[in-house]
Amino acid sequence: VQLQASGGGLVQAGGSLRLSCATSGIRFSGADMGWYRQAPGKQRELVAMITSGGTENYADSVKGRFTVSRDNVRRTMNLQMNSLKAEDTAVYYCNAHGTRWGRSNVSDYWGQGTQVTVSS
Repeated sequence: VQLQASGGGLVQAGGSLRLSCATSGIRFSGADMGWYRQAPGKQRELVAMITSGGTENYADSVKGRFTVSRDNVRRTMNLQMNSLKAEDTAVYYCNAHGTRWGRSNVSDYWGQGTQVTVSS
């Protein structure tokens, strides 16, 4: 199983970034997908998730600014981040909660993370 996050970078406050998570090896359409972030000295936190059925959930801190989406054909998940703030600075990780091909047990899979830095 591979999850490859991309799209991070340096942006000024108020700007936008679009993160993408490309996956392989998992039953993507049946997996719940999520974006997490971890800032220096802080615990990893859930930013947004989208279930296999398409239900979206967001952390209160990003509601109205971030939008999560998924493409079951391309097996990718995206996170559109608008009106970015300095406090959004963190390493962003994509997560898949589902089954890999050939297995029946549900597990959590993580990507390597992509750095988002918002300058104020």
